[in-house]
Amino acid sequence: MRRMADCELRGRVVLLREDLNVPMDGGRITNTRRIEAALSTIREALGAGARLRLLSHLGRPQAGQSDPALSLAPVAAYLSQALDRPVPLLPWTEAVWREPPPEAGELVLHENIRFLPGEREDDPELATRLAGLCELFVMDAFATAHRAEASTHGVILKAPEACAGPLLIREVEALTRIIEAPERPLVAIIGGAKISTKIDLLNALLDRVDGLILGGGILNTLLYAQGFPVGQSLCEHDAADQARNFLAVAQARGKEIPMPVDVVVGHLPMPTSEADVRPIDKVASDEWIFDIGPRTIARYRALLSQAKTLLWNGPVGVFEYDQFAQGTEAIARAMVQSGAYTVVGGGDSLAALDRWGLADRVSYCSTAGGAFIEFVEGRPLPALEALRERGGGP
Repeated sequence: MRRMADCELRGRVVLLREDLNVPMDGGRITNTRRIEAALSTIREALGAGARLRLLSHLGRPQAGQSDPALSLAPVAAYLSQALDRPVPLLPWTEAVWREPPPEAGELVLHENIRFLPGEREDDPELATRLAGLCELFVMDAFATAHRAEASTHGVILKAPEACAGPLLIREVEALTRIIEAPERPLVAIIGGAKISTKIDLLNALLDRVDGLILGGGILNTLLYAQGFPVGQSLCEHDAADQARNFLAVAQARGKEIPMPVDVVVGHLPMPTSEADVRPIDKVASDEWIFDIGPRTIARYRALLSQAKTLLWNGPVGVFEYDQFAQGTEAIARAMVQSGAYTVVGGGDSLAALDRWGLADRVSYCSTAGGAFIEFVEGRPLPALEALRERGGGP
């Protein structure tokens, strides 16, 4: 892939696709991590003298319709403050397509790209119009690279020139290092609600990892499939056969998947729910499994301390509540104390790192969700395929 660092930016109109899809609460940004991640690329482009146009989506508006609740206005305000300069927000009117670009070293932010009809469908006509807004298109939003949309795929193929931004490059390099040339042992920690939605990831990891720690609803389903009581816990009972097949394949390949020996249970998923520790075979019918227990934590810590490479996607308990957070906190602290090369992805995992102030001790924090998982699974990502198709030049 051609890189932004290899392109001349001074005086050129650059259309930069970032992922500024931040969580909002009544127009207030509640987590700025994705904006902060994009700022380095934005500053680099401005410092190089680009005439910068920014693109991003926010949320899931109804296709082709503006929704004031999903406007990028709060993002524009945050960028203005962070960059100490005005960042005008341009609505998608017909006039915007004829709007002169900003001056060298200045920028504008276009309104939510999903307000335009054809964005989600990767409409060629919209991709051509977007390409007409620039001399160089920079794809820097790895978190959207798994979607073939007009602003993440079609425009790459139609822009006068196209390249990969530095944030996207860092993401690809971090994940490639884990997939293709990890220092071993490589251990992955995967949490999540449903084994059915992550079975492709789990199967892909079996070919790559030396150890696999599982948590959340995924673990509950594996326990249920082996005949352990799970009470009222989050569990896919109809995926028991799938879980048993996965465990059989793991055993046949000699892959270690340690099962817990104790768990922390409660009676309701509430902050006031009392926590009790149970042996794995003593969960009552009216109890929920909300975390791994202290003896299990000790076993997992020992496994993580031996790892040279660690991949984490998904907490192992309901860490939002203090009484059920010990397992996830222990995993996070063991990771940063291991000395291993560590890559963490997924919003909940990043939130856990933030909670305990550990994010700056991780080798790489991925801002991606679905793209992170699909890349590790080995699936081709449309944006990366398009960037490779454009190759090393115009």
